[in-house]
Amino acid sequence: MTRTELFELIQKKKSFLCVGLDSDPDKIPVHLKNTDDPVFEFNKRIIDRTHPYAIAYKPNLAFYESNGSAGWISLEKTINYLKKFDVFTIADAKRGDIGNTSKLYAKAFFEQLDFDAVTVAPYMGIDSVSPFLEYQNKWVILLALTSNKGASDFQFHDLKGTSNRLFEEVLIKSQEWGNSDNMMYVVGATQANMLADIRKIIPEHFLLVPGVGAQGGSLEEVAKFGLNNKCGLIVNSSRGIIFASKEIDFAEVASHEAGKIQELMEMILNENKLL
Repeated sequence: MTRTELFELIQKKKSFLCVGLDSDPDKIPVHLKNTDDPVFEFNKRIIDRTHPYAIAYKPNLAFYESNGSAGWISLEKTINYLKKFDVFTIADAKRGDIGNTSKLYAKAFFEQLDFDAVTVAPYMGIDSVSPFLEYQNKWVILLALTSNKGASDFQFHDLKGTSNRLFEEVLIKSQEWGNSDNMMYVVGATQANMLADIRKIIPEHFLLVPGVGAQGGSLEEVAKFGLNNKCGLIVNSSRGIIFASKEIDFAEVASHEAGKIQELMEMILNENKLL
């Protein structure tokens, strides 16, 4: 999916919502446990009820890999099912290794599974990232500024000889590797106050923003500082949607929660003359 197509999808659905498929087998409603593939059945019902409100879906690979070969089967079935819908697909894999290993990671996610995007850790530099950038109309989503407690361990450190913090250096240096047509960045919603500084460095790029909902991030704050003239935001909510209920009505409740977020996003897009 190209950058233009992504913005057109945002305008079509009046939304920039990503639903995170953090489908923990231990949290799936009990009445699905006896199905042939509980994780896929759960995902399928979530997708069926939320796709009118979401432009993207983001399976977190840990919740599939932890289930061994059965988890990979669930993931493959999920991504194949998502191809029925007009959505952007993100493999939340956080890969990042030496070049020949990254080349095979890229093949796995872009050729075998046919995701639109994959999250990548930038710590090992250009040779760990460039294999992912060789695919046309596919996206690398670099970890830039995360919202976890340990983010302050490294990401905010000042770099000697520069006026930059480490996360800012990631933003600056990576501009030599890709561009706004094939690279996005992860910026946690709980770091919304930093978005103004980030937009000074990368005004045109899309940002994947997790942490809205259960993690306490504010959609209004993210939009205030993060929107650009092509929206430039994909805002993720996982637990706040998919596990809003663990009862038999879980998909209906997920639809309701996704719809509430979409309504707010539509208002924000209208206020900023993006529709």
